[in-house]
Amino acid sequence: MKMIVGLGNIGPQYQGTRHNTGFMVVERFAAKAGLNFSTRKMEAKLASGIVNGEKILLVEPETFMNESGRAVGALAHFYKIETSDIIIVQDDMDMTIGRIRLRAKGSAGGHNGIKSIIASLGTSEFDRIKVGIAHPSKANVVNYVLGKFTPDQQIDFDNAADHAVAALFDWIDNVSMTDLMNRYN
Repeated sequence: MKMIVGLGNIGPQYQGTRHNTGFMVVERFAAKAGLNFSTRKMEAKLASGIVNGEKILLVEPETFMNESGRAVGALAHFYKIETSDIIIVQDDMDMTIGRIRLRAKGSAGGHNGIKSIIASLGTSEFDRIKVGIAHPSKANVVNYVLGKFTPDQQIDFDNAADHAVAALFDWIDNVSMTDLMNRYN
């Protein structure tokens, strides 16, 4: 089984915000794969099914971003999912909107959701898809990440989200992370 985790904050006030990029990408993947988020378990909304012959578990933690590891760690333990079969979709302020970057492992890079997952799993050795949301030039960082994309930014985000979804399908097909990075970064 492979687990795809989208990071975001719960609640209608956060829907469609830059910080919910992970949720938006995973929901786009679910729609394309014909999966529905119909289950709640271990502080997460779940969708599951077979995609390209592989059993998939889609996860949206229902904790706030900074506590995402509680759901991810509990689900990985319960379903006995190896970290090599986990990929996290997250926002990244250090990249422009419209870019994605795949990584096989690494530090949290200041992302509190990733810090929580590393602490819960006890390792940073899991795959990631980072989706650029850009860094605010003058705006308060918290207000910026919890704000919505402008219409022009939304077009660039949609293109990046489509690339991230394509990368997830390739990841499910066991394309190596090196090949994925060469293809999508």
